[in-house]
Amino acid sequence: MKNSIYFLCFTLLISSCSVQKEPVFVKVDNLEIVSFALDTIKLKAAAFFENPNTVGGIISADEVKIFVNGAQVAQVFLEPFKVPRNKAFSIPLIANIPTKNLWSSNKKGLLGGLLNSLLTKKVTVQIKGNLQYVVFGFKRVFLIDKTQEIKVKL
Repeated sequence: MKNSIYFLCFTLLISSCSVQKEPVFVKVDNLEIVSFALDTIKLKAAAFFENPNTVGGIISADEVKIFVNGAQVAQVFLEPFKVPRNKAFSIPLIANIPTKNLWSSNKKGLLGGLLNSLLTKKVTVQIKGNLQYVVFGFKRVFLIDKTQEIKVKL
């Protein structure tokens, strides 16, 4: 009898905190250059999600890369983010691009493309990679692939 009461309490606890649906990845947006210095360019974007669950979880970045005019120049930095319950939320994606990565390599005409971008005051930036959501051992991967043309303000 005592074991059946424990089992019933355990079952009620698990069913009340269960993950009914996975979070919904909405979009990546608000891609912008935050700061521009001689040694580093700081780029910021936001990943938007909706969590219909009564439990949270953790989202972390997995190989999210930044491409400028088609050439990889940096990786996104994201500390593990605690997902709020029953809420729409956004996660800031921040990348520090060393300017030496832009000037030292001439892959795929990157230097010429950057000079052209400075003349037209526009640069094509792509964020590509995966975000991982983990809760109670359940793991879901969200693919990010956002390309946007950004105006450069000098």
